[in-house]
Amino acid sequence: MNTKILDDLEFNKVKKRLESFLKTKQGHEELLHLAPSSEREKIEKSFTELSEMADIFTNSQGFSIGSTEDISHSLKRLELEADLNIQEILDVKKILKISSELKAFHEDLENVTLDFLEELFNKINPFPALQGSLEAINDAGFIEDFASPELIRIRRIIQQEERQVRQTLQEILKNQGDLLSESLIASRNGRSVLPVKNTFRNRISGVVHDISASGNTVYIEPRAVVKLNEEITQARADERYEIANILRQLSAMLREHVSEIRNNAWLIGHLDFLRAKYLYMVEHKASIPTITTDHSITLLNARHPLIENPVANDIHFTKELNTIVITGPNTGGKTIMLKTLGLAQLMAQSGLPVWAEKGSKVTIFNQIFADIGDEQSIEQSLSTFSSHMTNIVSILNQADNKSLVLFDEIGAGTDPQEGASLAIAILEHLRLSDIKTMATTHYPELKAYGIETKNVENASMEFDIVTLSPTYHFMQGVPGRSNAFEIARRLGLSEIIISEANQMTNQDSDVNRIIERLEQQTIESRRRLDNIKEVEQENLKFNRAVKKLYNEFNHEKEKELEKATEEAREIVDMALSESEAILKQLHDKSQLKAHEIIEAKTQLKKLVPELDLSKNKVLKKVKKARAARVGDDIIVISYGQRGTLINQLKDGRWEAQIGLIKMTLSEDEFNLVKEEKTTTTKKQVQVVKKMGHHSPQARLDLRGKRYEEAMQELDAFIDQALLNNMAQVDIIHGIGTGVIREGVTKYLRRNKHVKSFGYAPQNAGGSGVTIVNFG
Repeated sequence: MNTKILDDLEFNKVKKRLESFLKTKQGHEELLHLAPSSEREKIEKSFTELSEMADIFTNSQGFSIGSTEDISHSLKRLELEADLNIQEILDVKKILKISSELKAFHEDLENVTLDFLEELFNKINPFPALQGSLEAINDAGFIEDFASPELIRIRRIIQQEERQVRQTLQEILKNQGDLLSESLIASRNGRSVLPVKNTFRNRISGVVHDISASGNTVYIEPRAVVKLNEEITQARADERYEIANILRQLSAMLREHVSEIRNNAWLIGHLDFLRAKYLYMVEHKASIPTITTDHSITLLNARHPLIENPVANDIHFTKELNTIVITGPNTGGKTIMLKTLGLAQLMAQSGLPVWAEKGSKVTIFNQIFADIGDEQSIEQSLSTFSSHMTNIVSILNQADNKSLVLFDEIGAGTDPQEGASLAIAILEHLRLSDIKTMATTHYPELKAYGIETKNVENASMEFDIVTLSPTYHFMQGVPGRSNAFEIARRLGLSEIIISEANQMTNQDSDVNRIIERLEQQTIESRRRLDNIKEVEQENLKFNRAVKKLYNEFNHEKEKELEKATEEAREIVDMALSESEAILKQLHDKSQLKAHEIIEAKTQLKKLVPELDLSKNKVLKKVKKARAARVGDDIIVISYGQRGTLINQLKDGRWEAQIGLIKMTLSEDEFNLVKEEKTTTTKKQVQVVKKMGHHSPQARLDLRGKRYEEAMQELDAFIDQALLNNMAQVDIIHGIGTGVIREGVTKYLRRNKHVKSFGYAPQNAGGSGVTIVNFG
């Protein structure tokens, strides 16, 4: 697209209106390079992304992005093997933090179907390990002590020596305070000093660092602390060196991921830009147009985006219609209509929403040309006419049937008769070349051209005779008529003079009456259309309300189903417990055999419905939950770093070792890492029947099980052993805390089929294994 049209239609001013909605430097950079395109696929992708962003805002609690700085220069320095300073690392850290937030937002997003944005979110890499390492620098730019063991050591030395300096100076203040001009410890040249009265300067030995302006006070560093201060100075130098070393290590870590971080920054900026476009669209009641393939244009209630309180107008450029000629006097808004059409096309071909209602349609032009003169002067010099003709000649040489041409006051600036003839000839050349054209003129000759010529349509701007002012309403299909006589009449000019003037113009009064009737019909049609649009808006509001209620109903329905499912499970569990109690009573009171009781329990368990709760997110999270224990591996939620629990505090919080960092965390600040299974098959009761004269034996391993899980496996294991007529089984429960061992003991005591049980010999597991004998 030629840059001249961007300047003529002030497209850059439109772009500037989006800046206030942007949060990131990357988003500002994308807006800066935004330009119209003639690639249909690219434009349609931009509109689809904008539609998906609208869906996100509609179905979630909103979508926000933190502000970022431009890191392109920093990443370039990394590629050149340079180390980043603290501020540069903080800027990169912010990018990674926002990357993590966007990733989490996407994972929590529900009830939204995304296509292009799904791909964008999936490409974001939050780099949790890098984020954890960058926590060594807090948001204020301070290098934390845990950044390295050496830094901790150096800072401890500095603290100890500074403490000794303060203690020494405090003793001098206490014992020799009468020698000082003030009872305080001052600082000069980075050294701790005392303000000594000049008359007593020889009473305190040390190094003089400064003298007050009056000369009455001498700032002395006592000899007792000179050595300590020198050690502190050396330690400060060591601290700076170690900080530089830490920055070097962090830079090396970032250097390995420069391309991915750069991609993250672009993705964040692009999402920010899409967010800005959506907010701009909502604030200005703009819409996403449809792109036609037949070069037809339909703009419904289109408005100029740079005018305060613009008047909305419809523009219809059908497939067959080739030229629209807007006639009528100046100051009626003809030029604004040209610019409204041109800007709508430029914005749409840049992927921006247009200031028009939903249902609007645009097409794609390879080029848009305009000759727009904003001069409203009656007299135009030859040089102005020459300038316009030079521009028109250039346009005619470049335009083709994939171009849009806009002419303002075509043929003006020369003899009216010649100018009108020239204007008609130019428009006819464009019509025969099948080039979409909109032109404004005040030449009455062009009205006849618009009526008599195929694929050409007249248009005009409405004028209120009562108020004697333009309304800026566009009337397509109605040529402009002169209101000079009517205005003169209302202003009090004699009717005789008006009549005489009317006769001299030789105007066909029938034509004027026809135009007047067309204007009235157009105004009436617009009024009815406005009523229809009001009804449509009410219907849209109603549909949105119904959709919202429907979504809320579905949500409540899901919640009630979950609640009912949980209640059903509780009822079934209760029924199973009661059935086991009944079976136990039957066994106590009768001579039922063991296998009969076990078979009855199996049949009762089959009555429990299989509940598919795999899609229930809440229950998923509950199933994943497990009590934390010392030694568990965790992931710190805030920055994704992996660590290990080392101690639980009295207040319920945990101490965790994160690399070199020791942190105190509450349970909602970390997630437990799933234990990796060492075998691919589930642990089952393993029955090994010995051949020959040996009795059948079996072994159950309960080590590492939760209590409830262990008791369930034990119950099933004993049932299986009884069904197989085993005489003896081994139960491995380990020693541990003794909870599982005690549970096994209680269970065996209650079971009537257990003849005896006891711990295994020391060489066979000792108190970690219980041997059970059945009667």
